[in-house]
Amino acid sequence: MIRGRIFLWGLVALTAGLFGLFAYQLSQPKDEFIQSTMIGKPIPPFDLPPSVPERPGLASGNLADGQPKLLNVFASWCVPCIAEAPNLARLEAAGANIVGIAIRDRSQDTEFFLRQNGNPFSRIGRDDISAVQLSIGSSGVPETFVIDGQGIIRYQHIGDIRDSDVALLLEKLKEAGA
Repeated sequence: MIRGRIFLWGLVALTAGLFGLFAYQLSQPKDEFIQSTMIGKPIPPFDLPPSVPERPGLASGNLADGQPKLLNVFASWCVPCIAEAPNLARLEAAGANIVGIAIRDRSQDTEFFLRQNGNPFSRIGRDDISAVQLSIGSSGVPETFVIDGQGIIRYQHIGDIRDSDVALLLEKLKEAGA
């Protein structure tokens, strides 16, 4: 009889402990963003074909030419990519050299997207299976990376670029060039 009560109270305590642990986890803010582990590391080697005929493709060597760049990972089917297009144009107008990687996109879809939303890219590579996207630690679209002139990833901006992000990205780009 005493063993039964001890077992029952132990079971109640275990249940209460698990409930408390679950309640604590649910009360914590959710972090939806996965930071790249590649920050501070060289961009992995890659050579992507052009995504559109009017721009050359993109290779890792293009990112280690002595000039810092913004590397924007985007897709024509990505609604936040449309939202960030005016701010990419602002960055380009401010002197940022922006290169792009089109993820899982057909060339004609990328061309239509750029006609509708502007084309701030000096180069656009086509990443049909997201191999380069994953190798640089990108977890989604859009994402923008600051790459220094030696091809080192210096900063990652997750999500669409908003008005409030333009100054920060220009500052990070300036730091990457110093």
